[in-house]
This record gives sequence, C-alpha cells and structure tokens, in this order.
Amino acid sequence: MEFISTKKAPEPAGHYSQAIVHNDLVFVSGQLPVNPESGERVVTSIEEQTIQVLNNLQAILEAAGSSLDRVLKVTVYISDISLWGRLNAVYCEFFKNHRPARAVVPTKELHYGFQVEMEAIATR
Repeated sequence: MEFISTKKAPEPAGHYSQAIVHNDLVFVSGQLPVNPESGERVVTSIEEQTIQVLNNLQAILEAAGSSLDRVLKVTVYISDISLWGRLNAVYCEFFKNHRPARAVVPTKELHYGFQVEMEAIATR
C-alpha cells in the first residue's frame, strides 16, 4: 500500500490520505473545491467549483502515476440536483471522450456551503 500526497491538491483536513494505491489501483479521497495554493474555498459558481475539484483530482492522480484517462469510476456528490447539467458540461470537457463509470449522489448540503465533491478510482 502506498500513500499519495501532493502540494498541488489541498492538504487533508482530517485523518485521511489524498489517495492510496494498492495493486495499481488508485483510490482518491473526496475532493472539495479548495485552491491548494491559497487554501481558499471556491464558493462561486457550480462551474468554477467543478473545475477546482477536477483540477485537484487530476493533480492527485498525476502524483500517483495515473491520469484522468485511467479513471475507472467517479462518485459525484452534488448539493442541488438542479445544478447537474451545468456540472456535467464541465465534467465532459475534462474527461473528453473517456467515460468512466459514475454515480451521482444528491445531498442536502456539503461542508462549508460547497456544491460539489468528487472521489475516484483509477489504475496506474
């Protein structure tokens, strides 16, 4: 088991790792829209929050020796399902033709008023 950590994604705010690699599978912890350079919370539009979450996810995958095109499964937590179309448009831009398996979980609210959180499983 290998623990992954990069300064290009937010530091864990609790007792967890940014990601863990086991048998060439990368398990990325839920990522919130936090700017890793400033530590500021991105609480603007759903599009900007989604971009920040996906940038954080991508940075962790790269630190683990993986990439977006090697993602097997994404779980998306969204605070308001009416925002789904806007989030999905940004998601499609990031993943391009790659279509990992995905689950969308509507939630009442997320930490600090965030609208989106994502976790992923990928290969190396």
